[in-house]
Amino acid sequence: MRKIDELLAEYGVSHQNPTNKTIHWVCVPAIFFSIVGLVFSIPQGPLENLQPLLGNFANWATLVLAIVLIYYALLSPPLALGMFLFSAICLAVANLISILSPVPLWAVSLIIFILAWIFQFYGHKIEGKKPSFIKDVQFLLIGPAWLMHFIYKRFGFAY
Repeated sequence: MRKIDELLAEYGVSHQNPTNKTIHWVCVPAIFFSIVGLVFSIPQGPLENLQPLLGNFANWATLVLAIVLIYYALLSPPLALGMFLFSAICLAVANLISILSPVPLWAVSLIIFILAWIFQFYGHKIEGKKPSFIKDVQFLLIGPAWLMHFIYKRFGFAY
C-alpha cells in the first residue's frame, strides 16, 4: 500500500461520524485558509526583494506553501496538483482581503482559525475520538489531502 493510502486510511479512522465529517468539510479548508492568511500577514522582510517579480505574492505564505506542496508531491503528485489549486485560491483570497477589507487580514484569519478549531473539537467530541494530529503532527497536513482525495474519487481522478 502506498504511504498516502495508509495516511488517508489512518486519518479516516477518527472521522467516521457524519456530523464530524460535515464539520471537517467546512473547518479543515477554513483552518488551512486561516493559516495561509496568518502567514501572509507576516511582514515580508527579506522577501521584499522578490516583490518586483511576485508582486503581493512575495510573502511568507507563498514560501511556506511551496514547502507544503513539496510534501504533498512526495506523497501523491496528483493530490499535490489539487492542493496547489486550493493553495492558489487561498493566496488569492488572502491577497484580496489584505487589499479590500477594513479589518486586517491577520484579524480575519485569527477569528476563522479560532472558530474553526472550536467546531473541529466539537466534531471530535461527537465522534468520540481524538483528532489524528494528537498522535502525529503530519496529520495536520493530511486533513486537507483527505478531503481532496474524496473530490478526486467523486470525479474519477486517480490520486
